Amino acid sequence: MKIEGRTFVVSGGASGLGQACVEEICRNGGNAAILDLNEENGNAVVNKLPSGTGKFFVCDVLDTESIAAAVKGTVEWAQQTGKPLGGVIPAAGVGNPATILDRDGNAFSMDSFDFVVNINLRGTIDLVRQCLVHIAKTEPVGPDNERGVVIMVASVAAFDGQKGQVSYAASKGAVAALTLPMARDLARYGIRCVTIAPGVFESRMTAVMPKKLFKGLESVMEFPKRAGQPEEFAHLARHVIENSMLNGAVIRLDGGLRMPSKI
Repeated sequence: MKIEGRTFVVSGGASGLGQACVEEICRNGGNAAILDLNEENGNAVVNKLPSGTGKFFVCDVLDTESIAAAVKGTVEWAQQTGKPLGGVIPAAGVGNPATILDRDGNAFSMDSFDFVVNINLRGTIDLVRQCLVHIAKTEPVGPDNERGVVIMVASVAAFDGQKGQVSYAASKGAVAALTLPMARDLARYGIRCVTIAPGVFESRMTAVMPKKLFKGLESVMEFPKRAGQPEEFAHLARHVIENSMLNGAVIRLDGGLRMPSKI
């Protein structure tokens, strides 16, 4: 599917991996709806984009009504620009590490667990399902009669989560696991579903990591021995959009990283 002439919804689009996807889409003839809580950052991203290609919507992925308002605004904008919805990239996510039992044998808080899972998993599904209703009604394009694509964001923690990542690994593992059944559900509509599982990338989430931990993770990567750049994630997302044979797959983007138990 071509990016040109289509509108894509990106949550977490005001920073990190989401922002890089927004910029890649808009550089290649598409429009991007930037969903985020940070209005200042969102407007700053819009101002960096080619004129008229981006629009910011305040959105809390923990709130179904907030998502509904952002999706409604996006659909109206797409109608005004004549660029129908072509896909959704739910890139909003959080970490919040904690071991299930601490050193004193106390269990971690369910509020903490729910916070991570609700943003990373429930927020992903809620945004995707609300966008899909509209994507499924667009006119199919190309020889395959394609309507759109869902690109979800998991993590290598879905497969080799470290100590303290029970909540995070559970949320990202679920995203990876639902990729194939979602692709099967959407096949009748000509909509694909692919998940990217990044390793260590420079982002808002990794920016708060202790430097020792960050460098330790880099040291166990095979090649290249460095953190990924958001633009490299966005390049893969662009390829997923443009390559119609990519469907039902979870793609690791990690420089050969296999995370050890702890650093």
